[in-house]
Amino acid sequence: MSIELKCEIIEKHEQGVRVVDLSRQYGRSTSMICSVLKRKESIKSVTPAKGLTIISKLRTTLHENMEKLLMVWVTEKQLQGDTLTQTIICEKARAIYGDLLKQTPQTSIDEASEESFKASRGWFENFKKRSGIHSVVRHGEAASSDMKAAEDYIKTFSDLIKAQGYISQQVFNCDETGLFWKKMPNRTYITAEEKMMPGHKLMKDRLTLALCANASGDCKIKPLLVYHSENPRAFKSHKILKEKLQENNLPVQALLILDNAPAHPPNLEDDILEELKFIKVLYLPPNTTPILQPMDQQVISNFKKLYTKHLFRRCFEVTESTNLTLREFWKDHFNIAICLQIIDQAWLGVTTKTLTSAWKKLWPEAVAERIYEELEPGVSVEEEIVSLGKSMGLEVEERDVNELIEEYIQELTTEDTRVTVTAAY
Repeated sequence: MSIELKCEIIEKHEQGVRVVDLSRQYGRSTSMICSVLKRKESIKSVTPAKGLTIISKLRTTLHENMEKLLMVWVTEKQLQGDTLTQTIICEKARAIYGDLLKQTPQTSIDEASEESFKASRGWFENFKKRSGIHSVVRHGEAASSDMKAAEDYIKTFSDLIKAQGYISQQVFNCDETGLFWKKMPNRTYITAEEKMMPGHKLMKDRLTLALCANASGDCKIKPLLVYHSENPRAFKSHKILKEKLQENNLPVQALLILDNAPAHPPNLEDDILEELKFIKVLYLPPNTTPILQPMDQQVISNFKKLYTKHLFRRCFEVTESTNLTLREFWKDHFNIAICLQIIDQAWLGVTTKTLTSAWKKLWPEAVAERIYEELEPGVSVEEEIVSLGKSMGLEVEERDVNELIEEYIQELTTEDTRVTVTAAY
């Protein structure tokens, strides 16, 4: 293909045209289209844009790897609801670049020197365009402004609900979360053993889940496992959702609440398939996720505790009924297929009360309408995990369980982001 044709394909893809549609339009295989898109920065730099007389220097592989890892870090920070500024992102970019430079073979140092990357204002603007970041605080506003934005939004949200006539069964929230699906508390002998094994990555086996449920807590969407899908759709099973609304004699309309994470493009509603047009998308203001996002109000945390409980139970049941040791089960018999079963069990175990009370900040009226009939469990999830762990001879206490849950939200290192990217590709 000519450079002009490649640039045309790149431009259309950046405007939102899907790879499969580009393949049909230009009569090329999807793999060829993908190859062009992977090299888009190099291709775009070959010929300057109209009106420019200077051709940009080709970006090195080191720059591309740095931006790939940086994007994972940015996504993680925004999923956690942290405020990101241009300064913070540029500092992290320089740090990642420096880490990668140290790992670069000596023969490549001359062409990838530390001075070759300054994380300048121009680089940042181009990075934003390339990555689709759209919720970065430009001048480091104070956290108090986030609180003010949240308070204003609650009023706006309430007015919208009243104007459109939505009830709690029709309003959904979806959020992504990282899950180290093959990880045990730090003080267990399995974790200690893994740490001593050079290059062993089991502790780093990480996936991303999208969890979605409505404000009444009676409709949980099947969890979406995210690898590298370009257009993940939490409502892929739209027929089930329609049936749920019709069973309750409700109008076929739904409102989906999302935060401003990079994975959520601002024009998502425009790209929704025709059969999903009954779903309207509403975004939370930037940097208000910890304050308003329902899924962040203990739902995801409770889900991860339940995942850990079912994981321990699986380990106990298998080792009790077979001749396998815990080490053997963990190393050779615990795989992603079993992980998915445990995810399903954990999501099923998240209670209606947990799901509904999570809306008390964003939509307090909906919570006030609910009458809870659930009884508080006599034994906490943490206590169950500790009991199961000790049954298997593991050294584990409640604080170890809580530390494990907290590790899911700790900042990723350059090596962590590298592992995440490797798994995705």
